[in-house]
Amino acid sequence: MTDQTRGLPRRAVTVTLLATPFILRSVRAQAASLIDRPAPLPMLVKLTVGAAKVAHLSPVAMIADDLKALGVEIEVVNFVRYADARTALAAGSLDIASVGPADVPIAMSQGITNLVALMGVGSQPKYPVVRKGVTLDQWSDLEGKKVAVASASAVWFQFVASLQEHGVAYNKLQAVNIQGAGSNFDDALKRGEVDALITWEPFESLPLAEGYGSWATGLDYSKSKAVGAELGMFAATQAAVTVKREAVRRFIWAYVNAQNTLAASPDKFAEAIAAYTGISLDISRRISVNTKLGAVLSLDQMQRQAKAFNELGVITRDVSAELPAHFAGDLVNSVLKA
Repeated sequence: MTDQTRGLPRRAVTVTLLATPFILRSVRAQAASLIDRPAPLPMLVKLTVGAAKVAHLSPVAMIADDLKALGVEIEVVNFVRYADARTALAAGSLDIASVGPADVPIAMSQGITNLVALMGVGSQPKYPVVRKGVTLDQWSDLEGKKVAVASASAVWFQFVASLQEHGVAYNKLQAVNIQGAGSNFDDALKRGEVDALITWEPFESLPLAEGYGSWATGLDYSKSKAVGAELGMFAATQAAVTVKREAVRRFIWAYVNAQNTLAASPDKFAEAIAAYTGISLDISRRISVNTKLGAVLSLDQMQRQAKAFNELGVITRDVSAELPAHFAGDLVNSVLKA
């Protein structure tokens, strides 16, 4: 997962875990049932789309021809970090962008009100990656361990919220903040400088492939009720969902259609990951087995995130009550069969 919020202030690490169950109001996880192919637009409309080169966004590479047949031309601009794509989207340089699952409330807390959440993109179990010789069977085993983290990243939020849910105080760990690329995490683990790491793909799978790390599979921190399992989402500008609404609607249809194709075949998904990201096919196969394409993000979950991040001190005010005006679930649902 791409770091989306590094550099934001962090004060407290207390998260209130709300008991509200997941309520899906967007694309359903895997094999969403789509309406028939929309008719082409009468005139070609261009959409500029920002996307990170990460595994769960590999459907991006499959949709250009499909969209062209629907009267939509897309220009894809690649970004390394979600935060950079969010900045470009807020500036109006993009119509649509892949951003972090909490980037819309983060932007709103900064006074940016022109973004709309469209849909999530996928989920996967998230496990601490442990150094060879280290055992983490239960959450309390993390106490005293040196754990590499990307403070204020999306995975950090998931991890910290899960710690509290399981009764482990964050300050009981020896958290080591790693800067830069995910490869820096793996290098620290390989050199024995840390006992475990909290990171994103492909840097979760590389230690397993090379034999110097393993997953603590009993500690799945994607299950945090406060943060949720979503790997990312697509957001759009208010202008795009009004002026270019039918083009955005066709983008959603084509993207979900591509998701369905890959979700039906782990082999095709692995090949798509390798082609889109440049990751080896061996690592891509590992990632494809653990990743479920399709949204688990909902308005309800976004509101829980906003509350939790405000309590974490990452965003300066709770914007959860304002989020319904920045969530385009109706647009997504318009391409799904009832």
